[in-house]
Amino acid sequence: MLTIYQFLSFTYDNAYDLSQKKNFTAPKIYTAKGDLSKRWYVYFSFRNPKTGKLKRITPFYGDTNKYKSKEERLEALTIYRKTLLKLLNLGYNPFEDNTELYNKLNSKKEAPELNKDVNSLKQNITTDEENSGMPIKEAFEFSLNIKRQLLSKTTTRGYQNRVDSFIKWLNENTPEVKTVNQLNKKVVSAFLNDILQRTSARNRNNYRTDLSSLMQVLEDNNIIQVNFIKKIPVLKSTPERNKPYSLETQEAIFKHLENKDPILLLYIKFISYNFLRPIEVCRLKVKNIDIVNRTIQFKAKNSPLKTKIIPEILWNDLPDLSAMDKESMLFSPDKIGVIWDTAIINKRNYFSKRFKKMVKDHFNLGADYGLYSFRHTYITKLYRALVKASSPFEAKSKLMLITGHASMTALEKYLRDIDAELPEDYSEMLKTTHE
Repeated sequence: MLTIYQFLSFTYDNAYDLSQKKNFTAPKIYTAKGDLSKRWYVYFSFRNPKTGKLKRITPFYGDTNKYKSKEERLEALTIYRKTLLKLLNLGYNPFEDNTELYNKLNSKKEAPELNKDVNSLKQNITTDEENSGMPIKEAFEFSLNIKRQLLSKTTTRGYQNRVDSFIKWLNENTPEVKTVNQLNKKVVSAFLNDILQRTSARNRNNYRTDLSSLMQVLEDNNIIQVNFIKKIPVLKSTPERNKPYSLETQEAIFKHLENKDPILLLYIKFISYNFLRPIEVCRLKVKNIDIVNRTIQFKAKNSPLKTKIIPEILWNDLPDLSAMDKESMLFSPDKIGVIWDTAIINKRNYFSKRFKKMVKDHFNLGADYGLYSFRHTYITKLYRALVKASSPFEAKSKLMLITGHASMTALEKYLRDIDAELPEDYSEMLKTTHE
């Protein structure tokens, strides 16, 4: 019935040494718990010469699943298992060229039939090298679960959104790519090019960074051999930055909000006077305000907990916080110091939309102006005031304590980006040079 069975009658003395460490596991039979509607097969693992670790090889089915009874399937698989074990002991290696073994087998009279079966095994195993591996969705979920232990909910949500977009694109454009081992530089580059054409170089680079970070987790955990995304170049992009407001515009906005939206105005003043980022203001609870020492503690971008003084110009605008619930949010849609149970990203988006409706639309401001513009405006104003009475280095040293930048280099880059540092009028030097 099965020609490979004939090979079992032959023995090869001293063909292998059982005292040596095996490079493979003994083939085993999988019967799907007797369920004939599922596939039965023989499976084994072989040591990958690149990693030195045992790698699961694609199961071998042969003609097994054409049989309709458990007895016939088990008989077929038993033959396959014994034959496969003998081939492995003879030196068969799915990671190498087995021509020498084939030639040895060809010297036997059973060679044509046996060679056919060995070729079938080789075809099956070669396909495994290309297609085996963890399903893509499962692999990325593995990486995301590790990221969730290390990063904030907001950051991991960004990872999740980009993974969802990537998997959706794969399903629509490369449905044949199903496992993480089938992913390659060509596939990911095509996805990133699509992102570039639909959005921007900056967004494309962000996708590249997040996907590479998740693939690195897979490499570190031996789920893939190499994170090839690291070799995909980063494209040059000009980041979009909010412009500082002119003095006239800033004053007009504050005056407008005094009557129309005092809660939003106080929210903006925390950005302007305490130099917090919008999301940092959204995280504030009443307990973060030290009424006695007039300080504020908050989770900053570059540290888990940062403390700043609250300048008098802001302190005078705060309501009495002493009787409020310490666990309540400092800012909510309708009142200061109440419970607002929603995700931090929703809070930030809420105030961004509120700012657009109350300020941007009212003053017809362009895309370069936003909540961050107030931070840029007041850091620029403060630096220019400090530099009038001291050297640039002294001014930056004092400013660094106020803004909370992690290093002088980071502050100097920030000041350059917002054009806060401008030279004095150099007209006289030009006149002298001309004369």
